Amino acid sequence: MIVALIPARSGSVRIPNKNIRELAGHPLLAYSIASAKESGIFDRIIVSSDSEKYLELALRYGADGHFEKIEGDRYDYKWMDQVLNKNWDNHFKRPEYFAILRPTSPFRSARTIQRCFHNWDRAKYDSIRAVEPVSQHPGKMWVVRSDTMYPLLPMGPISPPWHSSPIQALPPVYVQNASLEMATLEAFNRTRTISGWRIQAFLTEGFEGFDLNNEYDWEIAEKMVEDGKAVLPRAHETH
Repeated sequence: MIVALIPARSGSVRIPNKNIRELAGHPLLAYSIASAKESGIFDRIIVSSDSEKYLELALRYGADGHFEKIEGDRYDYKWMDQVLNKNWDNHFKRPEYFAILRPTSPFRSARTIQRCFHNWDRAKYDSIRAVEPVSQHPGKMWVVRSDTMYPLLPMGPISPPWHSSPIQALPPVYVQNASLEMATLEAFNRTRTISGWRIQAFLTEGFEGFDLNNEYDWEIAEKMVEDGKAVLPRAHETH
């Protein structure tokens, strides 16, 4: 059994109420629900939030709701532990696998989810996480201390150093994005981490990993949808 977990806290500062702000006619969290449903991968789709309003919207779009209000550090681990281990009811078996689908990645499609799940070597890896090539290579980055510059990555060659090498000569580096991650419940409980220790890379394509963090990102997303450069999942109310 595999479940989709969609975290949707209220109170965003940079984009107020971003998880329910409308993009192309639907609240943002509706697109994560839609892609999860269309993928056909999940036995259950759960939206977790500290807002009853958010959960009402989640129910309207066909997801189950889980109310939580957690403070302090390790927020992601704590709410997931509640959902996966403490608040599971007798109508469903505890899941063997789970996926985290953050609402801020609206261009993650059903195909994205299917590709990730089917590429995951579950016999070898605790989890699989979405990554993409970095736009600015850390080999060109510096730490400045008392006006003196030090390479951020000191393990590179001395001659020529990475900061003086062409980009194409540097080793590929990837950054995680918020599109999705999948893991086993066994690894989650064994390591008390979301990803476990053995993590497989899942390379997102195109706008699959595009993440809405500020108003500028929102403007870009609206423009991409308007121009047909990016396609949103087909969201619709079910209740």
